[in-house]
Amino acid sequence: MTPEPSGAYAPDVPTTSAPDLAAVAQALASDARAAMVLALLDGRAWTLSELAAAAGVGRPTASEHVDQLVAARLVEELRQGRHRYLRLPGPEVAEAVESLAALSDRVRPAAPSLRAQRVDRALREARSCYGHLAGRLGVQLCDGLRAAGHVSPDWTLTASGRRWLGSLGVELPHRPRRPLVRPCLDWTERREHLAGVAADELLTTLERRRFVERVRGSRAVRLTGPGREALGNLLPAGGS
Repeated sequence: MTPEPSGAYAPDVPTTSAPDLAAVAQALASDARAAMVLALLDGRAWTLSELAAAAGVGRPTASEHVDQLVAARLVEELRQGRHRYLRLPGPEVAEAVESLAALSDRVRPAAPSLRAQRVDRALREARSCYGHLAGRLGVQLCDGLRAAGHVSPDWTLTASGRRWLGSLGVELPHRPRRPLVRPCLDWTERREHLAGVAADELLTTLERRRFVERVRGSRAVRLTGPGREALGNLLPAGGS
């Protein structure tokens, strides 16, 4: 038998197979790339110029950053003729980004301009987190659903929860590939809002019925009067 070499093994040789987390971390280790990924949490497909503006960099620099994000499979590219569109490849990436944002104890402040401060307040109040509702409104609604028994303490959609969603016109798939509900730590509120298939369908229905409306040029959303009436029993008095 060949004797095993003495001494420590080479530090660059792992003892077991493992995901390359360092590569993912490296892809996000840039303020510009992080800004792009956060912008893409609205679920839309963005042009390269739009992402460049969101990250505050020039178009050639943005192209280099996007190439790194695509290589790390954090962003996917869509081509339509000469046009290049970028988006997140799915809810799993969005959930990972939102969770990483919540882990950070540092928050980069918004620019001091009145417009930037107004947009920042709107995002903190209510926004889309890829496909579901986040921000203060999302957390309040999640609290209300749990207090009403529509979502159980172990994060299961209950029979009453299904009836409540049905009363709003929310249609749930018979065999969802993802959990119907699950907690998602909100990075601005530092508490859970509701994610999962049911949460995605709820936001879609709220928008269709004009209970919430998108704030133009942002992933912020606004609760309307009819929305307040429909959701009011689940929200605190005088809340969002």
